[in-house]
Amino acid sequence: MFLIQKKLMDICLITIDNNLNKSLQPKSAIGMLWLQTHFENDQWEALSNSTVIISEENSQLLIEDATNAGLDIKCFSDISILDVFPKNN
Repeated sequence: MFLIQKKLMDICLITIDNNLNKSLQPKSAIGMLWLQTHFENDQWEALSNSTVIISEENSQLLIEDATNAGLDIKCFSDISILDVFPKNN
């Protein structure tokens, strides 16, 4: 029997405005643990609730650091998310 291992996304960044600010969303336990090592304890609840917003500049630094650590991180525009998953009327 062969098992195919699929790499899941660890962290998702979604562009939320014209200033390219991003919503930071952990998508795996590894992503959450990695973020906890990079944010203060008082920010962990916001991280777990996906309510952290970071600037474009900080998101680029986070992407580079997380990728170097072996995490799978993806960036999306909130518009592209709606195109892929349209709202049901």
